[in-house]
Amino acid sequence: MIICASLKLLHLLGLIDFSEDNVEDEMEMATVRHRPEALELLEAQTKFTKKELQVLYRGFKNECPSGIVTEETFKDIYAQFFPQGDASTYAHFLFNAFDTDHNGSVSFEDFVMGLSTLLRGTVNEKLNWAFNLYDINKDGYITKEEMLDIMKAIYDMMGKYTYPVVREETPKQHVENFFQKMDINQDGVVTIEEFIESCQKDENIMCSMQLFENVI
Repeated sequence: MIICASLKLLHLLGLIDFSEDNVEDEMEMATVRHRPEALELLEAQTKFTKKELQVLYRGFKNECPSGIVTEETFKDIYAQFFPQGDASTYAHFLFNAFDTDHNGSVSFEDFVMGLSTLLRGTVNEKLNWAFNLYDINKDGYITKEEMLDIMKAIYDMMGKYTYPVVREETPKQHVENFFQKMDINQDGVVTIEEFIESCQKDENIMCSMQLFENVI
């Protein structure tokens, strides 16, 4: 779900099926208020090539001329892809995961660093990113309350017309299943160690980690 939602953002920015047109050697930055870091530095910090970064920046700049994405913009983007539901809460959680310095905006650097992890990162890096998303208050633990908030946000985003029809108690059932699998010592919270260990034992999760590695 996390990766698919990020891919929808990429699609809106026109970045998945990019053309082979020549891209300017240096990023054009005169019209943006936020000046991104040098390509060479971002290339060293991410798993994207210089040309991939140029293409990513071109699409990012076209959709976000200011050079940053606000939470409201994030919510508007996901509302377009999930018109049958309410994506605002899930978009809020996802925005906070990309906004690593918690300044209320996502810069191009924030965007490509998160994207690099989701699409090109190691299994551990991807799982750490997902854990950070679920750990809403960033205290190092996932509680049942946090996981329930995430599950409710996902079902709200999918809307009322899912099949089979979602019953009111379904999100709570998913949370209980999650904790039965992940809470190894049964202390009522899931640590990053428990999360990674449990995910690595799940064949479906491991397969999903590799699905989108060569999207860009």
